[in-house]
Amino acid sequence: MPEVLVLVDHDGERVHKTTYELLTAARRLGAPAAVVVGTPGTAARLEASLARHGARSVYAAESAEADEFLTTPAVDALERAAGETSPAAVLVSATTDGKEVAGRLAARLDTGLLIDAVDLDSSGVVTQVVFGGSYTVRSQVTHGMPVITLRPGSFEAEECPVRAEEKKLALRPVAAACCARVTARRGALAGDRPELTEAAVVVSGGRGVGGAEGFQVVEELADALGGAVGASRAAVDAGYYPHQYQVGQTGKSVSPQLYIALGISGAIQHLAGMQTSKTIVAVNKDPDAPILDLADYGVVGDLFAVAPELTRAVAARRAAG
Repeated sequence: MPEVLVLVDHDGERVHKTTYELLTAARRLGAPAAVVVGTPGTAARLEASLARHGARSVYAAESAEADEFLTTPAVDALERAAGETSPAAVLVSATTDGKEVAGRLAARLDTGLLIDAVDLDSSGVVTQVVFGGSYTVRSQVTHGMPVITLRPGSFEAEECPVRAEEKKLALRPVAAACCARVTARRGALAGDRPELTEAAVVVSGGRGVGGAEGFQVVEELADALGGAVGASRAAVDAGYYPHQYQVGQTGKSVSPQLYIALGISGAIQHLAGMQTSKTIVAVNKDPDAPILDLADYGVVGDLFAVAPELTRAVAARRAAG
């Protein structure tokens, strides 16, 4: 069975949930093989959790400078692994960095690239949502092996314990003169909420929230549900909420089990980033808001009346056990 290379998204100590989703998807195409890029010892720390989710091989692409450059070490590692294993495919998470890595890798290998897939089958055919969410298409590469980026949340991560074999990948020195170097790192203030692209529940606010102080009702509902907070582009551009929480075509793509939109009209660029959510609930005072056409459940009303009532109902349900 051919290997399927999976680029591991991690923070040095913990594998991110999106990687487990990729390993689950990889089993449809072949034998999952995880590629860990980091400083020496990183792969050893992550190997057990990767094996628990089906990684039969763990390629350790480690060097002291691996964390000092943006994306280039990951591209180098995948190129080296692909040259040694002739994989059936390469899977990368469809994050900002992941899309850059995938594009550069496909160019180096002169092979096909499939971006932002939401599903794939055993023949390598992927499902994509394109043109801002207007169409759903099925695509397949016609040249070389596929490099595929999968939208976070498209697959349910499933454990499949195996015994993993660690293999070393030698990384060539990065040409510092032509690569972006990381000069400083500053942790984001995320609190106790899950990361936006990994959350099972996302509660987002839009222009209808009315201001930064209005996001308190969004946060309270998200906290009651154990979810993450998102925002529309209109809310972010107006300064209501930080940019890193933007959901949409120019922000982050999410696919949670439950997506609640508060005061979001449903511009096409926002729908493109969340319409693959399993269940969508929208609250908007405008009965003609486009998002109500997409929502599984829609409430026409004042979000400042509906959201607090929903928060109280969730809290009461949890208190009752």
